[in-house]
Amino acid sequence: MGSYSRAAFLAVGSELLRTSRLDTNSLLVAPKLLARGVELVEKRCVPDDAAAIARAVEELLGRGELVLVSGGLGPTADDVTREGVAQALGRKLVRDQGLLAALAERYRRLGRPVPAIAARMAELVEGCQVLPNPRGTAPGMWLDVGAKAVVLLPGVPEELETILELHVLPRVQGRELVVRTLKVGGRFESEVEQRVQHLYQRFGREKVTILAGRGVVDLVLLAEGPGELAAMEEAFAAVLGEDLFGRDETSLPEAVLAACRNRGFLLATAESCTGGLVGALLTQVPGASEVYVGGVVAYANPLKTRLLGVSEALLAQVGAVSREVAEAMALGACRLGAQCGLGITGIAGPGGGSAEKPVGTVHMAVATPTRLVHRMVRFGGSRNTVRELAANFALDLVRRTVREG
Repeated sequence: MGSYSRAAFLAVGSELLRTSRLDTNSLLVAPKLLARGVELVEKRCVPDDAAAIARAVEELLGRGELVLVSGGLGPTADDVTREGVAQALGRKLVRDQGLLAALAERYRRLGRPVPAIAARMAELVEGCQVLPNPRGTAPGMWLDVGAKAVVLLPGVPEELETILELHVLPRVQGRELVVRTLKVGGRFESEVEQRVQHLYQRFGREKVTILAGRGVVDLVLLAEGPGELAAMEEAFAAVLGEDLFGRDETSLPEAVLAACRNRGFLLATAESCTGGLVGALLTQVPGASEVYVGGVVAYANPLKTRLLGVSEALLAQVGAVSREVAEAMALGACRLGAQCGLGITGIAGPGGGSAEKPVGTVHMAVATPTRLVHRMVRFGGSRNTVRELAANFALDLVRRTVREG
């Protein structure tokens, strides 16, 4: 078993650069390596060009002790990963007769003649260890380069994952790395950064990653061992306070439903600009029906009046996008048979705004038996961005209101 702490990933394939095909293999590999204590420090895509592959392998060997290369191991003319890696390492390609016979037997079992080009898959980079591929034809290769290693893997995800699990991960051991994701709601990325940046000096900026979503921010902590992780989590959680709604895989809708369940509240929603998006997010959670009774999408003003009891006079006086209407919608949602009601109304754009109420203005309100809480936020971005931000900020307002009593 080799000791590697830093890895790099190279995805080979012109289709990754010239079409809509995405490199998903690096996303599959990264968490598996991290679980073995190996941090992925760089990933690249290069076309099916031997010289480009060679340059990338040479450079990536300078970035990490382990370089994984996916794709380009098939039989066609554009499968030139073997040639590129051989060039990078100053080695020859050799044809393995045993592997050639195994390929012929595989084709025989499939009832297909052996194409002449299949022999290319029996060509190996000199000095490699063959990594058998039980799910496909082209094998992987392990190449020791001094204290470092280059690993060649097929591009087909199922084949790559199988070889990785069977033949690569058992040979890899790095530092004892552990990861914890702190989930933050109702804040923007810049706000979270300002809150936690003083902790970088204590723990190291490179161990903290802030990932901004639309209404949810993930704070990813990377620690060397459970002791450091516990200290980091305690410090960051203390700074985040009530903004922290969960850890790792916890979703905001899950946190909202749990908060309502803990208080014995049923929840109902009244949505305008979000068009039912809040209800859709809530009902993605298994068991949501125990808490969420349903909602009303009252896009037009007459529906706000008829279904939620928002008075026509109020709508005429302050307009649909206002604190007063959001609060009236929240109270109307409670009349659907819930102790907690959410009302949300705004201008998603791209038109419909004014100097007083620009596009992106959203009013949200939460009603409980003892509280009526309002928040107004102005979001930037496209129509879909505004809607998604509004839905998540509104959910977070429910979470905070219910938890605070």
